[in-house]
Amino acid sequence: MTLRFYDTASAEVRDFVPLEAGKASVYYCGATVQGMPHVGHVRSAIAFDQLTRWLEYRGLRVTVVRNVTDIDDKILAKSALSFGPDWAEEASAKAEEEWWALAYRYEQEFELAYDTLGVGRPSYEPRATGHIPEMHALIQRLIDRGHAYPALDDSGDVYFDVRSWSKYGSLTRQNIDDMQGAEDADPRGKRDPRDFALWKGFKDGEPTTASWVSPWGAGRPGWHLECSAMATKYLGPQFDIHGGGLDLRFPHHENEMAQSQAAGDGFANFWMHNGMVTYEGEKMSKSVGNTVSPSEMLELASPRVVRYYLGQAQYRSILDYRPTSLQEAAAAVERVYGFIAKASKKFGGESAVHPESNPVPDGFAAAMDDDLNVPQALGVLHDTVRAGNTALANGDDAGAQQALQSVMAMTTVLGLNDVRGEVQENSGTAQALEVLVEAQLEARAKARANKDWAASDAIRDVLAAAGIVVEDGADGASWSLKRD
Repeated sequence: MTLRFYDTASAEVRDFVPLEAGKASVYYCGATVQGMPHVGHVRSAIAFDQLTRWLEYRGLRVTVVRNVTDIDDKILAKSALSFGPDWAEEASAKAEEEWWALAYRYEQEFELAYDTLGVGRPSYEPRATGHIPEMHALIQRLIDRGHAYPALDDSGDVYFDVRSWSKYGSLTRQNIDDMQGAEDADPRGKRDPRDFALWKGFKDGEPTTASWVSPWGAGRPGWHLECSAMATKYLGPQFDIHGGGLDLRFPHHENEMAQSQAAGDGFANFWMHNGMVTYEGEKMSKSVGNTVSPSEMLELASPRVVRYYLGQAQYRSILDYRPTSLQEAAAAVERVYGFIAKASKKFGGESAVHPESNPVPDGFAAAMDDDLNVPQALGVLHDTVRAGNTALANGDDAGAQQALQSVMAMTTVLGLNDVRGEVQENSGTAQALEVLVEAQLEARAKARANKDWAASDAIRDVLAAAGIVVEDGADGASWSLKRD
């Protein structure tokens, strides 16, 4: 077994060797809770959930930290409650909601989306507002090392001096002289317009609840500082993997890496970034009107189908959404779970299947070891489903049962069995449905035996109207729920 992942910092696929044998530490950027989750947020969460599941499958004890950015310029602007006309200028209308209430409300929306799509809860999910002392300590370390300075205009801001760190720009391979100025604070207090804010001094019109006392004056943390402080608080000065969306490479992750390493921390050993989601080849944009949200996807398809779609591409590639994308994903999911339903019924139900004690096929494992090549792994999954269906048709019970065990092991690793809203065989509703449908199928079998074709067809029509698909085979009739 050799796990290999692409590292953005070195721009190559490298062997993954954990810093501590038998363990893996992962930090990935979670939500900035200024609004509803968009499809990019969810794709990123699914990608790093797949990574976590695979590391665990390979026998590592994984610690995952996913942050919540709950203090931010946009959060304050969107709440816009009694902040004064200048601060509220970005908001189209003043909301009757405090900034911290707005942030918490949207945080719950993110958690709901994650849970619905089977994204496992992290080991810990720290909020930025809960780690102000750690941020102060990091700023002071940077000042002491000559890499940060209080603003020159007495605004209370503190900046990272990008020219003091010779490696600045190395993550994204940029020359500092080619970079634009950082737009996170007024440039008048900066030595260089590219210097970015570590601490933002309190300004008139801002809510007093959004400021904290500091050695440099009342204020709040800069975005980049938050993640560095939280990651090292829980994972230590050096950890295995830092992840996030491709759009975060610059300036966010570039600045994170620079300030953390300048402070003396090794920080992330691997930087992993997932690709974007486009709409028919174009960047999604609200102004253009070509966006699709997770909630809209869930109105069109089941959670399992949405997870399959968002997780089907190699994580570094662009995932292109088209109006037929969910239909295609639904067809693929139906093939997989149609086989699971037929085979598990034959061999005693899903409760008789134990995916945790059965290994995935070698081809699936090789694909996942190779930088999480999910498309190739899905190819193995569907090949196994086809082989299982052939075994069922030929009466090869041993082959069908082995295929079922393998398919369940693969879908478990991919997180497809952990989504919400899918009917589970051991639920009371499913058991009641099973009894009722089986009674109808028994009545239909008697009608067919008596050559009462009208009664047989009537029963089938009633079941079809209820969304029950009946398939006749050599061993009698089987049924499944129709999937949109």
